[in-house]
Amino acid sequence: MGLPGMVFSAIAIAVGAVMYWAITTTQGHGFRLSTVGVILMVIGGIGFVTSAVVFAVSRRPATIVQRTYPVGTTSEAPATVVHEQVR
Repeated sequence: MGLPGMVFSAIAIAVGAVMYWAITTTQGHGFRLSTVGVILMVIGGIGFVTSAVVFAVSRRPATIVQRTYPVGTTSEAPATVVHEQVR
């Protein structure tokens, strides 16, 4: 899912819109293309929202890690002291 799912959903919405508004057929029986177009638009919309949520969650960092980096050392009698910087 994510970005490819959003693209596929946008294509499904566009195809559904064409089937609903641009294609006019007069069939005596069977299924209507306008109904299939509405179904494609609804499913495409649901897929787009789902993919957008997955894409947004995957872009956010899961946790914030605090690391310490040694900046310098000073030697004092009798021990060595290490100064650390927290980021």
